[in-house]
Amino acid sequence: MTISLESPLGGEGRESRQRLKRRLLRCGGFISQMARNPLTAIGGGIVLLLLIVALFAPWIAPYHPLIQNLDQALSPPSARHWFGTDEFGRDIFSRLVYGSRITIYIVLLVSLTVGPLGLLLGVSAGYFGGKVDTVLMRVTDIFISFPSLVLALAFVAALGPGLEHVVIAITLTAWPPIARLARAETLSLRQADFVSAVRLQGASPLRVLWRHIVPLCLPSVIIRITMNMAGIILTAAGLGFLGLGAQPPEPEWGAMISSGRSYMMECWWVVTIPGLAILINSLAFNFLGDGLRDILDPRSE
Repeated sequence: MTISLESPLGGEGRESRQRLKRRLLRCGGFISQMARNPLTAIGGGIVLLLLIVALFAPWIAPYHPLIQNLDQALSPPSARHWFGTDEFGRDIFSRLVYGSRITIYIVLLVSLTVGPLGLLLGVSAGYFGGKVDTVLMRVTDIFISFPSLVLALAFVAALGPGLEHVVIAITLTAWPPIARLARAETLSLRQADFVSAVRLQGASPLRVLWRHIVPLCLPSVIIRITMNMAGIILTAAGLGFLGLGAQPPEPEWGAMISSGRSYMMECWWVVTIPGLAILINSLAFNFLGDGLRDILDPRSE
């Protein structure tokens, strides 16, 4: 007769370690899959660099982004000012570094708002159908019928200039494609055998949606949100260029291009450098979205 001296707590500890190990292996496999695609790896690297720069901006920027030095106004790129200075003598590199915080703030806040909103409306319309589907999709069609930038301009004009109003305006224009995607995914899932089995077991519609349909719609929604981030950056930059976004002297990239366009023929760096920052980061999010689609979407295999 043998007596096990192993305590239940030890067994639970082993299980938790095994779960952690499985998650780490899954995460490592996900990263290795992304690294196989050069464009995805480049896009992910640039996005990661953007996050690091935004997080450590006070230690990376050599100058304060708002302090003016008129003696150094419109200085070309040099060892002292890597990307030159603007019309007020402010270091453009430092303003780009701090401007990355504004860009990340807009992208993350819009994505975290648009994702749940579009997913909720889309799965509700696809699952319940009937009048619910008709009403929600007609509202969605109204929003989609307008170009996103024009609609965002209308909302910002109604709300007034400001960073928070830009976030609200972009959110109101970015949710319809996600809702349409979630609805299409739900329509293909609601008649599946496993959903019918769950209904027969007495599960409520809310439980079916939350536990079974929403998790299956999430990969497609995440991919769509990631690819929308490039459009969010461009829309925010466009609103900033028109003076409707972050207000001076905030170092928003679109506003930097707007303030420097009067000097662009003689001082190319004032406009070119912020424009390149917008271009590179928009491409990075597109590359990352393509890679996530190849990994998360089983139909792409």
